[in-house]
Amino acid sequence: MLYQATKYIKFLLKSSNQHGVHSPFVYNLVTKCFYDRNPHDAYKTIQNYKKNLLQDKGSIKVTDLGAGSQVMKQQERLVCNMAKNAGTTLKRAKLLYRLSAYFKPKNILELGTSLGIATQALSLGNPESHITTIEGCPNISEFSKRRFKDEKLNNIESVQGDFSSEIKKITSNNYDLIFFDGNHQKASTLEYFETLLQSATNDSVFIFDDIYWSEGMTEAWEIIKQHPKVTVSIDTFFWGLIFFRKEQVKEHFMIRC
Repeated sequence: MLYQATKYIKFLLKSSNQHGVHSPFVYNLVTKCFYDRNPHDAYKTIQNYKKNLLQDKGSIKVTDLGAGSQVMKQQERLVCNMAKNAGTTLKRAKLLYRLSAYFKPKNILELGTSLGIATQALSLGNPESHITTIEGCPNISEFSKRRFKDEKLNNIESVQGDFSSEIKKITSNNYDLIFFDGNHQKASTLEYFETLLQSATNDSVFIFDDIYWSEGMTEAWEIIKQHPKVTVSIDTFFWGLIFFRKEQVKEHFMIRC
């Protein structure tokens, strides 16, 4: 898309690496997590999970409750095509693994299970965590649930339902990490953010996928990072991360990953 290409060029001009970071918290995150080049054993498991999906010629009848795919419009979709066009990339899955291992979140919430690539990475990053993952499409939810069972990922609770309805049931919970990856629309993203603010603690991290998906998503990201409860925000172009650390001076970073 022209919009995303234009935004990416601007991002490259404005962003920096760890040398442009003066916050010790963010510097450590960037150097010890974002730029961790160690060959973690779990990477092979993550690679095999996605490889199996890319080789799966089965099909799923998809019900899109969000913005839908920009590539696949048909309702009956091959698993291999979904993994290729809509699934979390291997690079991002590895980063999710590192984030989970770095922060060691006890309670994780994911909006948008899809084929479970991101869910698996989060699970491997901290097997001691409890992950609640919500998927709107019944058939995709069942598919990923079976995959988790096959992979013996016992710390994942799969929930099928509409995000708006389901998250209202769990706002009394505290979440250390929330991954927003299901509905790439401005109004919905802001609604989920406002609702789940109740579940954030001082040490929570919210991760928003595809903040440059559309003008609307970018507008939502700009509103979110300016929220009075948000102290630190990090724009990696493909994700937007926010933190609520009261001890931190409000600051925005653009980091190349």
